[in-house]
Amino acid sequence: MDLGPPVLFRPPSPTRGRVVFQRTRNPSVVGLAGPPGPPKAGCAASAGCRVCDRVCMGSPVLAPVLAVVSDGARGAVHHGSSIADTINSLLTSAGTFFSQLASLSWLSLLIGLALYALYLLLRSRALFNAIRAAYPGERIRWRDVWGAYMVGYAVNNVFPLGGGNLAQLFLTRTSIPASSYPTVASALSTGVLFDWFMGLLVMCFAFTQGVFPKPPDFSKLPAFDISFFASHMRFTLFFLTVLAVVFVTGFALLSAKVRAFWQRIRQGLAILSDRRRYQREMCRWQFVSWVARFFAYWALLDAFHIGGSVRNALLVLAVQVVASVFPFTPGGAGVQQALLLEIFSHNPYVAAFSVGQQIATAALSSALGFGALVFIFRFRSFKEVMARARAHRHAEGALPPEPPGPRDPEPERLSPTV
Repeated sequence: MDLGPPVLFRPPSPTRGRVVFQRTRNPSVVGLAGPPGPPKAGCAASAGCRVCDRVCMGSPVLAPVLAVVSDGARGAVHHGSSIADTINSLLTSAGTFFSQLASLSWLSLLIGLALYALYLLLRSRALFNAIRAAYPGERIRWRDVWGAYMVGYAVNNVFPLGGGNLAQLFLTRTSIPASSYPTVASALSTGVLFDWFMGLLVMCFAFTQGVFPKPPDFSKLPAFDISFFASHMRFTLFFLTVLAVVFVTGFALLSAKVRAFWQRIRQGLAILSDRRRYQREMCRWQFVSWVARFFAYWALLDAFHIGGSVRNALLVLAVQVVASVFPFTPGGAGVQQALLLEIFSHNPYVAAFSVGQQIATAALSSALGFGALVFIFRFRSFKEVMARARAHRHAEGALPPEPPGPRDPEPERLSPTV
């Protein structure tokens, strides 16, 4: 626990063994400081930066203030350089991609995109089964669940921080008039369990191949989002602690509604209570979707002349797993770029592939998402969906709780014509 500013001292000259006085937290105590010890793990890249030093020493809250007071523009340039390096790397690889368009294998590219669309379709079927188990007496259409999933997937490829999840939740909720946000959200989250299991297997394989960076080496990657958190583990732990405190505080403030809230959560997790049904209606569909995703990247690797193989396709899947944990860039583009350049550094086409496969899959998901938005939900833009989602959630939260039973259709919902 940080009780105040850490000790500030002037490092001794390398040619002199002089003793330096230091100022401690207690003004009445003055001590002697010898030469500084070796830098902490993860802080080597921050040498000379007081912001990074303050974060590494456990005072991330005061770091920006110290940078403005003592370092001025130099501190801002240092931290901006990490983000600029990520952007420059992406732009350079994008230029390489467009310069190598003529050498693409277009047939493999089309096959890869078709398999990727199949992967999205199969995964939406698993989510549809989870929602149907939560509302067994309601009429639920697969195309509504698929359309909401595609809109959310497309928004996440354009905007960072998982904004597409809100759009998916809103569209799924409004397509089922008798549903509630907690139930729909918990039903949609059931797909994460199998994905975590498969992701763990893929990561175990990737770490045994000798080319995939280990977690301690993530701090050396030229991607600001992953390298910052990997370099400053104390700040990462502090950040996670703050999230946990916010969650517990919110839970305490809503204690009056906890019982009804958890009843809706349990309703959304209904499919998990039936093991055979969960295996039949979710695990099988998700496993087949992972297979389709695997062969989609195999074809994309062939399209960009990296070489499709079991090993290469699994390494790309491992990159996707890590990128999904750091949604600070659209689709985890910065993390994908850095990891792919590290893994396939021996291949001259790696720059084109690292950006090309992201452009191709993002264009596909955006086209499918926009089509679903217009033809299924009758919206005209992603921005309109996000605005309507916030307004609908606010309006629903302001209403008093309704007694259980069938509800009238909501007047705000724009029902598609059948």
